[in-house]
Amino acid sequence: MINHTMIVSFEQPVPDAELDQYLADLERVIVATGVVQSFAAGRHIAVPGEEEIPALIATVIVQIAVADTEALGKAFAAPGIGEVIEHWQARYPYRVGWANHEPLV
Repeated sequence: MINHTMIVSFEQPVPDAELDQYLADLERVIVATGVVQSFAAGRHIAVPGEEEIPALIATVIVQIAVADTEALGKAFAAPGIGEVIEHWQARYPYRVGWANHEPLV
């Protein structure tokens, strides 16, 4: 199994309802591929002073689990993913960092 963990960092604050919709849109197109074993997302928990650290600080974390690299490729190529990304980037610009890894225990 491979976990794909995304660190999504919006440039400006996003209203909670909008952030929920962003995550729902991502989940809808990625899960619709049929290759995703699980999808989970959550908000970053801020710590005082972290904004002074020169790093990509998450707004939300998204993690999907897939069986193998072939399934991960299919998830990346999800129909509609480009439209979801373009839509949300136009409304609330963001950056993404990610890691593909085995499940952490």
